[in-house]
Amino acid sequence: MKARDTILWVDDGQKLCITLYLIKEMSRPLHRGVSGGGRLSGNIQDYFEDSQMKIKSDKEDLDKSSKTSSGHVSLSLRNPFQFLFSDNSSSKQDSIENGFVLSDLFTPSTLRNRHMLALLLLKLSLVVIVILGLTMSFLWTISLTPASRSPVIRGYRRLQEQLVSDLWDIGELSLGVTRFKDSEFCSLEYEHFVPCFNVTENLELGLTEGKEFDRRCGPMSKQNCLILAPPKYKIPHRWPTGRDVIWIDNVKITAQEVLSSGSLTKRMMMLDEDQISFSFASSMVDDNIEDYSHQIAEMIGLRNESYLVQAGVRTVLDIGCGYGSLGAHLFPKQLLTMCIANYESSGSQVEIALERGLPAIVGSFASKQLPFPSLSFDMIHSAWDGVEWDKKDGIYFIEVDRVLRPGGYFVWTSAFANMPASVRDKENLKNWDFVRNFAKDLCWELLSQQDKTVAWKKPSKKNCYASRRHRSGPLICKEGRDVESPYYHPLEACIGGTRSRRWIPIEERNNWPSRATLSSKELAAYGVLPDDFMEDNINWKSTVGDYWSLLSPLIFSDHPKRPGDEDPIPPDYMVRNVLDMNARFGGFNSALLDARKSVWVMNVVPTSGVNHLPLILDRGFVGVLHDWCEAFPTYPRTYDMVHADGLLSLQTVKQSHCSMLDLFYEIDRLLRPEGWVILRDTTSLIESARAIAHRLKWEARVVEIESNNDEKLLVCQKPLIRSQTNSL
Repeated sequence: MKARDTILWVDDGQKLCITLYLIKEMSRPLHRGVSGGGRLSGNIQDYFEDSQMKIKSDKEDLDKSSKTSSGHVSLSLRNPFQFLFSDNSSSKQDSIENGFVLSDLFTPSTLRNRHMLALLLLKLSLVVIVILGLTMSFLWTISLTPASRSPVIRGYRRLQEQLVSDLWDIGELSLGVTRFKDSEFCSLEYEHFVPCFNVTENLELGLTEGKEFDRRCGPMSKQNCLILAPPKYKIPHRWPTGRDVIWIDNVKITAQEVLSSGSLTKRMMMLDEDQISFSFASSMVDDNIEDYSHQIAEMIGLRNESYLVQAGVRTVLDIGCGYGSLGAHLFPKQLLTMCIANYESSGSQVEIALERGLPAIVGSFASKQLPFPSLSFDMIHSAWDGVEWDKKDGIYFIEVDRVLRPGGYFVWTSAFANMPASVRDKENLKNWDFVRNFAKDLCWELLSQQDKTVAWKKPSKKNCYASRRHRSGPLICKEGRDVESPYYHPLEACIGGTRSRRWIPIEERNNWPSRATLSSKELAAYGVLPDDFMEDNINWKSTVGDYWSLLSPLIFSDHPKRPGDEDPIPPDYMVRNVLDMNARFGGFNSALLDARKSVWVMNVVPTSGVNHLPLILDRGFVGVLHDWCEAFPTYPRTYDMVHADGLLSLQTVKQSHCSMLDLFYEIDRLLRPEGWVILRDTTSLIESARAIAHRLKWEARVVEIESNNDEKLLVCQKPLIRSQTNSL
């Protein structure tokens, strides 16, 4: 490793000292400084530098001691089983110097052999214990009569979870104590690492025509290290300031790239020293965004964009969203815009939108369907996105139609739609003719066309498809091909969603915010009982209040309350966004909004669980389907808070093909420095999770749940650790 790469890589002696230091520091209470965001007491990076002189001195003394006795070697601290094989007959004495035990009892080869023998015996013993435990468990299970199984099934499931947790810990022990060392830091090229998106590798495989941007996850797409923040990383501003101003050093775009970019980008951003400003008040682009959104509203028959909610619009999918300016403008108007754009190695649209705290994911539909169920969005917007809409027989329009709700709007801005220019350019005129005719074949109604922008409306009723001319346009998908919630399936060249029980025009749905509460009739379409849905909402309202009361004294621990005082009230903008890793019905999201928290939630439904994502999206929230053994399609340092209720149990019961450590590495990648993690699960799994949290250098606390003795909370905070470079 070159000296300039990073100074955070240390040798074994340093790791011991750093581990002891972190254990000491993690025992201190959380602290929030004036700059915002809870911090660990002390400065880990300063400790790295301050401890090097001490470690060097200790090593020199140790080397001198070793040289004074020929053939004497130090016992390895990595072998905790040496005491099992000590030679009591030896008359030689051990000496202790600088905390290390020095012995002349063993030669290096003998130590190595006995070390390997100890590990081998331990592993064999553990295998025997596991086999006996599983055998007895199986015999006990089959011995139960049908009448006796019912009362004990719940307790048996808890025993299963405990057994799996214990076996996981045993597996870690069997691999040696070195597995419990602190996790290593990634090299500098991982600062903006997005697994599963490798354009260079895809091009080498011969993938072109947009397929190079496809998501491809494999064994090499995981990172088994902690991604450091850039050297000049700063904690983002709180909302609403953070929505309009970001630190330039937090994203992979330089000041020179901003200044040398084209006129469009200059209109979208203003460089102000070490910040990028998107201020609505001063930037010319924001006036343009306001005029543009006003134009869209007029094109669909409304006075302005404030009336979109009354027209049944709540969620918007923005394809190729730029830097999220449209979503930022619509957010205060109760419109939730999800940005989706291709992975970019530098100057990413998605990364900047996320840094602004806006909903966004990395994604491409060059060859695969979008990770959303059919009939998911009230409006879809696309402007200068680089998609070749006139290619592949209109398959991209078919995919837009699939995720668009009945009666929803598709707003498209392209040079093709500029009729005066197209008349002079025969190729553009040909492309526009194709787009216009294909939209008719999809039964879309052309509402309006102004300059380069066109607005269409998807039909509210299905009878139009049957009334089309014979062999005109794409066919209706057959039942086997009309998958409601595809997970990165290949694009389909047929019209989907027509068989869904969720085919309800947006004008017949409740407007926001009433949409978040579903009736018994609506719940029946998702197979959900009204009592279960109501109980979930009630529980989450209580839980959100408990979370905020819990986090308040932790965040404001530098302002201790007087006896008798109530807990300090946290600010409304304590967090901007939350990743809910096991969203179920979206109850956590709903409770946050009911508590008037100005936050949006990315609701994730694991592929290993029951798929309630259509229900979540129909409530007016945003979310995706995801396999948590794969990397989430986003950049590092994306979310202020990560929440997971029951996810560890779900992954355990479903016997996922990844370890708990893999899952925590991914959480660390997604979480912003000084961000929070709240996990709720069984006691045994929470204890295992706490051990991993310490390895990841998080500060972790286990919290008892008064109403539930079987579960606990794990509240963690990720420290801010920046990468550092040395100039040679």
